[in-house]
Amino acid sequence: MTGAFVHPTAIVDPTAQIGDGAQIWHWSSVRERAQIGKNSRIGQAVYVDHDVHIGEDCKIQNGVSIYYGVRLGDGVFVGPNVAFTNDKYPRARSTDWVVVETYIEEGASIGANATIICGITLGAYCMVGAGAIVTRDVPPRSLVLGCPARIVGSVGEDGTPVFDDGRIQNRTS
Repeated sequence: MTGAFVHPTAIVDPTAQIGDGAQIWHWSSVRERAQIGKNSRIGQAVYVDHDVHIGEDCKIQNGVSIYYGVRLGDGVFVGPNVAFTNDKYPRARSTDWVVVETYIEEGASIGANATIICGITLGAYCMVGAGAIVTRDVPPRSLVLGCPARIVGSVGEDGTPVFDDGRIQNRTS
């Protein structure tokens, strides 16, 4: 954990791997064997379950729970209170619980309060709108909104909407 910042109220298991320049803020919990890449920022009250992989240069905002079976690529943005699931048929008493893996590819962006149902892949540089419920794979550079989430357009690597004719929408308009 050389070169990383861990707030005194955060709990980080000694077997977790924390990259140089990473920051883990107030009341966050990082469990055993979790991997957090260099320069990634973990906000307040974030839960990172055991064996979760978070790539380099990610930003995880406050109140997010990232459960076992979730893998985030480099440069992923996760907005406040995003929920990831890892069991398609959850029950309090289950003897046959199976974790279903979820992949968030490089540069993907997930808006506040979105829910990501397990077993899907969010493609590189896609954008999930705030509050969306994502129940199926999202292709790279797609913009999805709604409940359930539907593709409504595409975005550039910086998140700027791209029109069908290839023009890029001006961010100031």
